[in-house]
Amino acid sequence: MTLGDTGIQVSPIGLGLAALGRPGYINLGHGQDLAAGREVDSMRAHCHAMLDRAWAAGVRYFDAARSYGLAEDFLGSWLRASGYRPAVGSKWGYTYTAAWRVDADVHEVKDHGAAVLERQWQETGERLGPWLRLYQIHSATLDSGVLDDAAVLSRLAFLKAGGTAVGLSLSGPRQQETLRRALAVRVDGIRLFDTVQATWNLLEPSAGPALSEASAAGLGVIVKEAVANGRLTERGLEAARLRSAPRGFAERAQLLRREAERLDAGVDALALAGALAQPWATVVLSGAATASQLDANLAALDVAWDAAAADALRPVAESAEDYWRHRGTLAWN
Repeated sequence: MTLGDTGIQVSPIGLGLAALGRPGYINLGHGQDLAAGREVDSMRAHCHAMLDRAWAAGVRYFDAARSYGLAEDFLGSWLRASGYRPAVGSKWGYTYTAAWRVDADVHEVKDHGAAVLERQWQETGERLGPWLRLYQIHSATLDSGVLDDAAVLSRLAFLKAGGTAVGLSLSGPRQQETLRRALAVRVDGIRLFDTVQATWNLLEPSAGPALSEASAAGLGVIVKEAVANGRLTERGLEAARLRSAPRGFAERAQLLRREAERLDAGVDALALAGALAQPWATVVLSGAATASQLDANLAALDVAWDAAAADALRPVAESAEDYWRHRGTLAWN
């Protein structure tokens, strides 16, 4: 696959390191996935083993961010030792503040100012240097003002002119509005953004129309959170029996299980297959934290997704507001 107009070659499924570079994350049951320990050395070894497994399975795109704890450090040390040359993307705009604690009051702080861009660009370069192909604004929103900051946009255009593709990631119920605003950003008459990384899944498909527009304009589209932080997995469907599950999710769970059985697929593979089937999707990220999760996610490539699946699972979708409201309640664990 080619990532939009960038010329960067990627695999249909990539590996995101949000759950592999720090001891705490909001994925359901994340704490259960770190049986080997949460110490830095243990997590580095585990991350390297996951990267080895992903590479052996054909994964050629890896996603990190400055706020993913030591993800860039782990990825960089693996790249130097292995000699492999995958496509690598990272993101700036959040600073990790948890000090390697799961019970931290604040895990990351958002700041889209030019000073943070400059500092984090240097930090990312020290860790990922020659492998970094794509640098993205981390969770750009209309409220942050980053798409109107002339200093930031000018600096990003400079990085783009130097050969690094420039993109933005999105979050929240206004992903479509933010993306359409980003598509209009020009610096010296040249479209600034080469890629967009957005949440799209069977529960939250609202960004689909704008992602289609972005793809038609030549942007590479990277899908994140395809399994909705674990809600679209067996673990998540089991949680549907609990009182903490959103209203109506038990009914959605039944639809998901029924369709997974029809297609002889795991629930997570079904969810990723739904994302892979979107004509505008270039890369769908796996956020796997264990070898078994990674294998189950990669099985999506063999799922025979069809129009019947799309029709049957359309009622699974929640409103964007409900989806993001519930996501905001997920605990770091």
